[in-house]
Amino acid sequence: MKILISTDIEGVAGVFHPEQVRAGNPEYERARLLMAHEANAAIAGAFDAGATDVLVNDSHGGFRNMPPDVLDARAQAVMGKPRYLGMMAGVDDGVDAVCLIGYHSRAQGRGILAHTINSFAFAGVYFNGQELGEAGIYGALAGEFGVPVVMASGDDVFIEEHRPLFPHATFVQTKRATGQTSGISLSPAQACSAIRAGVAQALAVRAQASVFVLPGPIHVRIQTTSPAMADLFCQWPLLQRLDGVQVAFEADTVQSAVRMTNCLSAMSSMLR
Repeated sequence: MKILISTDIEGVAGVFHPEQVRAGNPEYERARLLMAHEANAAIAGAFDAGATDVLVNDSHGGFRNMPPDVLDARAQAVMGKPRYLGMMAGVDDGVDAVCLIGYHSRAQGRGILAHTINSFAFAGVYFNGQELGEAGIYGALAGEFGVPVVMASGDDVFIEEHRPLFPHATFVQTKRATGQTSGISLSPAQACSAIRAGVAQALAVRAQASVFVLPGPIHVRIQTTSPAMADLFCQWPLLQRLDGVQVAFEADTVQSAVRMTNCLSAMSSMLR
């Protein structure tokens, strides 16, 4: 049994503020270790359940947050960018199930540090008319490879948003949101214990998990954060301008939609 663990940071216990998730801030150095410890808990849970191979995907920012020497040596680390499959890199390597650790709610949501891919550029991302956050987007990408999301952790708003997409998944709540940058958190030790148990439980019943599938073609609509951002994105001839802040494009597969969306995210740096 081969498992992919995709680990973000905003949903990690004890993480509440942008300074904790951006490199160059003193608090980030501690938060990246909290992220690694939750990844290790998921790795341990996978091996507890009989996994033979585990890939752990560093899925935040520049994709090189967790110190490799801190990660459980039994797992292999997927790090660095650019890469075609982004937060789901490794899912094409014969994986049987995916676990999402430290994930967060979508843009404009009420969860802690809520955003979708790039808070500077995107105020909302829709695939075939359905608004999706990062878990939904990349869960659909996993589904395109026939792989189910069996477990996910994050705050209560993240769980409420994503339970309908992954109805058979095991969810672990690491904290409760009381605002964009406030909430009530489990201790890191409690969160790691719950994640380890949650992964083991999810993998024990993974045969019951459904695959989240979005059939192509994929109509992508993006609500940008400003008319200037929409101006920039529509320099790409494949994009259609819908109004002052909304753009759209068509993609044949979820993978193509994800890759194009990530290219737009990279383009946005021109306006910083």
